Amino acid sequence: MRVARLWVATGFASLAALALFVAGTEAQPNTVKQIAPGVWFREGDLKNQGHCNNIIIEMQDYLIIVDANFPSGARAALGDARKVSSKPVKYVFDTHHHGDHSYGNPVWTKEGATTLAYKGVAEEMKRYEPKRWQDTSKQRPDVAELNLPTAEPPQQTFDKSPFVLSDKSRRVEFHFFGWAHTRGDGFVYLPKERILCTGDAVVNGPYNYTADGNVGNWPNVVLAAAKLKPAHVLPGHGGPGGPEVLAGQEQFFVELNKAVKAAVAQNKKLEDISIELPDSVKNWVGPSLKNQVKDAYEEMTQGKPHGEILGGR
Repeated sequence: MRVARLWVATGFASLAALALFVAGTEAQPNTVKQIAPGVWFREGDLKNQGHCNNIIIEMQDYLIIVDANFPSGARAALGDARKVSSKPVKYVFDTHHHGDHSYGNPVWTKEGATTLAYKGVAEEMKRYEPKRWQDTSKQRPDVAELNLPTAEPPQQTFDKSPFVLSDKSRRVEFHFFGWAHTRGDGFVYLPKERILCTGDAVVNGPYNYTADGNVGNWPNVVLAAAKLKPAHVLPGHGGPGGPEVLAGQEQFFVELNKAVKAAVAQNKKLEDISIELPDSVKNWVGPSLKNQVKDAYEEMTQGKPHGEILGGR
């Protein structure tokens, strides 16, 4: 995962490699688990399909889906949504612009749903598309078969956080806490059920992709989300958990930044940096650590978020 223009060729493939890295532990792809009455967590098949997780939220008269997924993941999630509820999907929330979370937008809008996101998601699409879409079409048949020139942006965006959808059944809050994984990271919080859906700003396993991120600010975003005091944390990749997932993700980036900062203070060159992170964050350490170190190093030595260094390349 060197630069954005190689995202398709290496980014999704690297995530699949990470799935292999933790295969056989707690991965349960293509399963649907009820987290609370009317709320289901669907674990995506990252290893074989590159899919993200989805969350199905049942309202009084309709469903909300968290993350559009890839087109094939969207169809799988739609099929499972129909199994748990006869209500139509009215909203699909893109937690961020990456293809495994947003390229399924056309599948959902064709079914009559409205795609929704924080405004930063649409802005990121303008920054990186159509290059990433076109590159992905060469790698993924499910994207190519849509026969579209570029990614479909969210139909509705908001710029004031939280944006709220509510009815007699429940309240659903859509939050933006700042730039972590991407400029548009969105969170979904159900206050009554104390359920937090995090996209890739918080993952449960060695799935952190930092190239479009703000590595230095990432812990602050996680801490802001933790102030909601969720009992259940549903990540974009990896299995569901509790507050310990937030704590581990935050600590991982604290330790990563601390180690790289120490190396920079010693005037070490990037190729000479070798770090070991404490066992307390081993759940988040995997084959991408070298790239994460590189991105943090470039942030610190160039004085700006790595996603800004990358720009639109």
